[in-house]
Amino acid sequence: MSTPSWLPALVWTDYRVALIFTVLAPLALLIWAITQKAETIQRILMIYWRVASLLAITVYLLIGALPIGFVAGWLARVLIPISLWYWVDLNEEIAEQSPSRLKLAFTGWRWAVSIYCLLGALAQIPILRCAFLQQSALVQDSVCRLWLEPPWAFKASLHANTYPWFLGFVGIAGLSIYVLYLAYFVLIRLGKQGRSATGQ
Repeated sequence: MSTPSWLPALVWTDYRVALIFTVLAPLALLIWAITQKAETIQRILMIYWRVASLLAITVYLLIGALPIGFVAGWLARVLIPISLWYWVDLNEEIAEQSPSRLKLAFTGWRWAVSIYCLLGALAQIPILRCAFLQQSALVQDSVCRLWLEPPWAFKASLHANTYPWFLGFVGIAGLSIYVLYLAYFVLIRLGKQGRSATGQ
């Protein structure tokens, strides 16, 4: 399959935007919320980080060129907006807070990252075909390979002396734990607490 000339730049831009919206900005907001003792915002951000850990798992899966990484990355984009808006009690507490710079920054980021993730999930639907290729075919496919190159660059920077297959194994282990926790939450905890993050 031929690669459109604009696609490589788009893939790398997406990874850079993801770094800003899904890592740096929420980390800064969490530190800010801790210093301001804004417990509701802290709670939402902690829920966010637990869900968004799937993005880190995805990077390691793609370093190992494991096709399931494409499903994990797409699912992370779907779950992140849900994790940020699902909780009725937290949403009400945020709405009732008096205006502040932290509240404004958090609200702006929450909308921005939700829109970014949902648009990204829609845009990546055609790329999900990569999840159904054999590993050898995945690496040889010019379009699928583009989505592997940023994780490989990350590996070269931070894990230069580590075998890709081992990092892929780390990704599989992380994904297994994530799926078990998600299944426990959906099948057991969610039925008890509904849309209340505090369970009250």
